[in-house]
Amino acid sequence: MSTFTAPKGTYDLLPPSSATFLAIREAIAAPARRAGYGYIETPVFEDVKLFSRGVGESTDIVTKEMYNLTTRGGDELALRPEGTASVLRAALQANLHKQGNLPVKLWYSGNYYRYERAQKGRYRQFSQVGAEAIGAEDPALDAELIILADDAFRTLGLSNYSLLLNSLGDKQCRPVYRAALIEFLSGLDLDEDTRRRAEINPLRVLDDKRESVQAQLTDAPMLRDFLCEDCKAYDEKVRELLTLAGVAFVDDPKLVRGLDYYTRTTFEFVHNGLGAQSAIGGGGRYDGLSEMIGGPALPSVGWALGVDRTFLALEAEGIALDLPAATAVYAVALGEAAKDLLFAKVVELRRAGVPTDLAFGVKSIKNAMKSADRSGARFALIAGDRDLAEGVVQLKDMESGEQTPVALEALVTTLKEKQL
Repeated sequence: MSTFTAPKGTYDLLPPSSATFLAIREAIAAPARRAGYGYIETPVFEDVKLFSRGVGESTDIVTKEMYNLTTRGGDELALRPEGTASVLRAALQANLHKQGNLPVKLWYSGNYYRYERAQKGRYRQFSQVGAEAIGAEDPALDAELIILADDAFRTLGLSNYSLLLNSLGDKQCRPVYRAALIEFLSGLDLDEDTRRRAEINPLRVLDDKRESVQAQLTDAPMLRDFLCEDCKAYDEKVRELLTLAGVAFVDDPKLVRGLDYYTRTTFEFVHNGLGAQSAIGGGGRYDGLSEMIGGPALPSVGWALGVDRTFLALEAEGIALDLPAATAVYAVALGEAAKDLLFAKVVELRRAGVPTDLAFGVKSIKNAMKSADRSGARFALIAGDRDLAEGVVQLKDMESGEQTPVALEALVTTLKEKQL
């Protein structure tokens, strides 16, 4: 056994589970690609101020969970705790907003890092797929992104989840609500850290998961009661478009999420079979984030969906994805001459698009056939000296056990006809 193990709060992604993770990423990304979102990839570390300004200095992410580091040159960096700020930074740096029609539509996939208390569903390195639409203020864009996320989950076969929806207002109506909330919170029995957080961003207190805090928030003023007419109309249009698309949602007036940059539409997908770590994805509109990080006014909206959490949601619903076998054909050689020939055929089959493997380093036909069975291959190719002399290989159906000779020159065509 190795002396080393994976760091606490992380895990190794290994076959066969890794195939499901890849399928989840593909299923989440596919609806976004069909809607015109292009792929973007950013560094795993950024200037620490990108997150303190954008994500928010009052958030647990910035104050408690970021992995900070100082380079030899003295630069203060942080491993990215989320994707939106990095994607927007990259789009601004490349002037994507000046190169064509807005919005700029981008999707991404990668690992993110937060120093959290490790438990099932909450990891210190976690995987997300995200999508961002930068530079347009349109309720149809908010609805589009929510529908794309819902389509992704449904494509995977998930059904036991809910979409929570809220509006956080804008710079016109939120200050009035903020003042009312601060006044309400001043009369509560809160610890010093929570009071300090309330001074910076009182909405973050609504997101506090502690029962001792939530019990005091029963009569807290709700932001929906303070929305201006523009925000009300915007919110109603988003809901109307979701309803027309057949996407059900639940109003959650306390939904804030853990990032300070959200405005207006805010949403979260929660799975009913995951316990405390129930969020499988979420996002919202962030109209002021570009200005926060030094860019022009670029109203934007986006989401990130958790690959790890979606994997657990599939397990909770007992869903096994219908994945193609990693190996369709497994070649077994009886002797060195046969192995040279089959090796060449394996290469030819792979180049023809047939997933094929070869028994390497085996000592007996019995062990080789056990390996063929374990591989999950539909067919085994078996060849010995007699087969070579006759110019054939034996093709064995691993399901029925039927074995038939196939001419070497017809092997690729024969297997392709079987839709491998």
